[in-house]
Amino acid sequence: MNRSSTRLFPVPEEQQGAARSWIDHGERTPMKPRPASSVVLIRDAPAGTEVYLSYRRGESPLGVVAFPGGSVEENDDDPVTWFGPSPAQWSAALAADDHHVARRFVIAAIRELFEETGVLLAGPDASSLVEGTRHPQWMEARKAMAAGDRTFAEILAKRGLGLRTDLIKPLSAWLSPDFAHRRFDTRYFAAAQPVNQEPTLLASKGVWGQWRWSAEEIMHRNATSLGDEVNQPNTTGRTLGELTVPAVELILEKIGSSRGCIAYLSHKRPMKVFSPRLIESEGETKIEVECSTATEGSEQRGR
Repeated sequence: MNRSSTRLFPVPEEQQGAARSWIDHGERTPMKPRPASSVVLIRDAPAGTEVYLSYRRGESPLGVVAFPGGSVEENDDDPVTWFGPSPAQWSAALAADDHHVARRFVIAAIRELFEETGVLLAGPDASSLVEGTRHPQWMEARKAMAAGDRTFAEILAKRGLGLRTDLIKPLSAWLSPDFAHRRFDTRYFAAAQPVNQEPTLLASKGVWGQWRWSAEEIMHRNATSLGDEVNQPNTTGRTLGELTVPAVELILEKIGSSRGCIAYLSHKRPMKVFSPRLIESEGETKIEVECSTATEGSEQRGR
């Protein structure tokens, strides 16, 4: 039996004005959400399952501290060699309108993961994966993508690589709250850290990125240690809920209670579409989320 509960999360500081206006002046037609993808990169460590988190510049709808990800782009429709489940199969798995939409979500996920971390889920065939993506040539390719000088499809074709879509697993779909000025329809995926690939910051944009023990971040969610360590003006003194969007905190909870990377990735979960609501609680604006209380794997041991 799948039980659910209602949870309240803080409205990001930079969105509080929009939230208050939405309540004070009545609801209006919300902005149309833009499609986006985000990848939860995970690995097993002695303490427990770790995730890769990074700092995001500006007012990202994915959160100030988040998993790698970003908007679906026009060139995500470019032809690429494809290994793994077909776009039609992904359409069902992602609760997407059609296979073209699903294909864009998948390509955007793998593209953003590569651009932001250098982890490339691609290979010359359906059973191989590239290795050693820390070479300077890969960084140059990432910088060219970020600058718009090269497309992901061009970089893959030049090296004879195809996407290993079997290496990412669908997690959930999240719509930005109606009041937000920038709204996104984000599909979250999970992937295990590939052998011989280690995430690195994008030289032209990266500020902070690190492997974090999921259970520990949840254990200390009301402390400001993570924000203080990132050490940016909009992170210092902030708790986990003030740094991340609800999706990130809830995913960290599920990973922290799993018994490891394989257990989490192999867990059978329906594609749930989350639609957070803005409410007023005790004079403060809050984001309300209906979420499942079920664990995704048995509890793992801490230190």
